[in-house]
Amino acid sequence: MTRGFHLARIAGVDVFLDWSLLIIFALVTVSLGAGVFPLWHPEWSGATTWLTAAAAAVLFFLSVLTHELSHALVGRAQGIPIPRITLFVFGGMAQMTEEPKHWRAEFWMAIVGPLTSFAIGIVCLLIVGGLVGPIEIDPTDPQSAFAALGPLPTLLLWLGPINILLAIFNLVPGFPLDGGRVLRSALWGLTGDLRRATRWASNGGQIFAWVLIVAGISMLLGFRVPVFGGGTVSGLWLALIGWFLNNAAIASYRQLLVTEALADVPVVRLMLGNVRTVGPDLSVRSLVDDYVMSSDQRAYPVVDGERLRGVVCLGDIRKVARGDWDSTRVADIMTTDVATLGPDSLASDALAALGQRGINQLPVVDRQGRVRGLVRREDILRWLSLHGDPALHGGTPERI
Repeated sequence: MTRGFHLARIAGVDVFLDWSLLIIFALVTVSLGAGVFPLWHPEWSGATTWLTAAAAAVLFFLSVLTHELSHALVGRAQGIPIPRITLFVFGGMAQMTEEPKHWRAEFWMAIVGPLTSFAIGIVCLLIVGGLVGPIEIDPTDPQSAFAALGPLPTLLLWLGPINILLAIFNLVPGFPLDGGRVLRSALWGLTGDLRRATRWASNGGQIFAWVLIVAGISMLLGFRVPVFGGGTVSGLWLALIGWFLNNAAIASYRQLLVTEALADVPVVRLMLGNVRTVGPDLSVRSLVDDYVMSSDQRAYPVVDGERLRGVVCLGDIRKVARGDWDSTRVADIMTTDVATLGPDSLASDALAALGQRGINQLPVVDRQGRVRGLVRREDILRWLSLHGDPALHGGTPERI
């Protein structure tokens, strides 16, 4: 399930904002409104300072959105399905439903993001130059150069370098950063082995992540670190980014192993067959007494004749007061917007659909609309524990 809310649909891509985005929005606004802009413009009123700071935070996230949209649009042009973008506390993510089929597709999809951020940064600086002309900075009094700028040039003068830094950061050759994907595409092209390329790029991502973690902890302890500087807040933020990147690098490699393990496995090999179905006019009390209490099945396809009309599960039952069980029908509480799979669907497609919808089971329906079974997350995980790579479940991973 998606935390946050749906912002818009742009060029066929759904854009979601995660609630964690409020954290970084507040941090950017406060750091500019209480620190940077008052230092540059002590003569500004409080309203001007904070409005400019809030506008800078909004434009920063529009820049991140543009960065991710460039990934999505170029990826789709290269045949990679990217249905959604999520903006969250650490930036953004264009979510692919399947891996690229060729190294060139991944290269172009990955490199366009940093190039877009570079372009945004350069354009911002060019606009500043067009508005105020060349800015001469006195090394002995650098603040005086900024003091003469109005709110718009000040905002753009901050936004331009930030986007350039964002591009440089994303070009670090550690998976799953853009630079890591560029590295993986190059290694994939050289070796012809996607798994090996992913493992090497993932290792690079973990190494970079641990550099950030160590640097962040050192800053928390009061040390100044070359390149990163010092400061408790900066150190905490750096350590958190490193922790996130380390987890993402590990998860990305494991996701590839999962996809490979399930690539040729049809859902009929994993699904729960001979599932019990219920009718739409059945009362909730009968559903509980005659079905739920006598079976470990947690979801029941609702059929009218032989055709699927919906699914009712334990969560739907919990929403009904016990005193209303006799008067409430299954049709009143069932979910009608049900994703289904065909008998020829692959287990990898099933796992992706379960993850996207945040559910634990999906009905398998044949061409005539008849329910053949249920494919459950637990069945897929059980199959992976028996047939998947040892690295997926705590075994010894293969070595480089």
